[in-house]
Amino acid sequence: MTTTVRTRVAIVGAGPAGLLLSHLLAESGIESVVVDVRTREQIESTIRAGILEQGTVDVLDSLGEFSRARTVGSRHDGIELRFAGDGHRIDFPSLVGRSVWLYPQHEVLKDLIAARLAAGQDLRFGITVDRVDDDGDLPRVHATDADGAELVIDADFVVGADGSRSVVRAAVTGSSTGGYFREYPFAWFGILTEAPPSAHELIYSNSPDGFALISQRSATVQRMYFQCDPDADPNALSEAEVWEALQKRVPGTTLIEGPIFQRDVLRFRSFVAHELRKGRLAIVGDAAHTVPPTGAKGMNLAVADVILLNRALQALLLEDDARLIDGFADAALQRIWKAQHFSWWMTSMLHVAPDASDFDKLRQVGELRSVVESEAGQTYLAEAYTGWPFPAV
Repeated sequence: MTTTVRTRVAIVGAGPAGLLLSHLLAESGIESVVVDVRTREQIESTIRAGILEQGTVDVLDSLGEFSRARTVGSRHDGIELRFAGDGHRIDFPSLVGRSVWLYPQHEVLKDLIAARLAAGQDLRFGITVDRVDDDGDLPRVHATDADGAELVIDADFVVGADGSRSVVRAAVTGSSTGGYFREYPFAWFGILTEAPPSAHELIYSNSPDGFALISQRSATVQRMYFQCDPDADPNALSEAEVWEALQKRVPGTTLIEGPIFQRDVLRFRSFVAHELRKGRLAIVGDAAHTVPPTGAKGMNLAVADVILLNRALQALLLEDDARLIDGFADAALQRIWKAQHFSWWMTSMLHVAPDASDFDKLRQVGELRSVVESEAGQTYLAEAYTGWPFPAV
């Protein structure tokens, strides 16, 4: 048995990009159907980091009572760069008049899902998208529900917000892997620990032993990372060895230790799809690009994509004006490549390459000094980290 649904915009993926797009479209009266292969519980319980630019928080404010970014999240007015045994604070408000918020992505998703369901959004979980056709005048999504029944969604436009393994990407670019790609020779060994914060703001630390990031989640749970081999086994180290590796990389701060209840290895990849739009199909968020987490750009870049695409779809579907959708890819790629550069720069400046010579390590310290000892250098970092201005929603 096949069920056919007709909507204006079919959105594949109930992540931050897909859910926010459905919200913004609804504000202008454009209906959408959002489908995701995961269950609601899986989406809301997959713990992921979240540094929100001030512009992202401003956009999430439009959720009204459902947005908890400002009330539950923690505003951070700076970060610390640590190298050569000393810490150097980058003060965001004094440099660029902006801040960031520490608010994990799964909490953003809880807010978005609650807001969309309360608004009557057609949001379907457990839906596997098999393919997207764009052979005729209008695109069609072919999918299967959790019981094996076929679902067809006819739409005026299809958006792929279905992550780094995007199905929609293949329909847009002709290949599920078509794009510009870089893989880094290191990864992050990440832990979640039951402990109070070791620092009030994030510490980005460069040391001869490699990089470490001291982050927070709440008053009782902390997130920390240290540089490791991409093929490292997250279960190979004892808790004592994990804490020793972290502490060696953050001289000058005594880390508050606690039980480690989650550990993983996060590989570093950069990717930008060859195409972001084809006809009445487009991809946004991780379906279109991924960045190393060092620059805290991932979810914020998805929000920027969505703001541009929302404006373009409003013009196309409400005014039959294709100019913005025709320019969507070029406009989005300007910010995407700026974010790729910033993420690469932060990554290469702070991590120690496996084959780094003494010259490489000392040059790296010289680069860090060039940043922290220059107001212009600090301002560039603060401007990029807190986020370039978004276009008007």
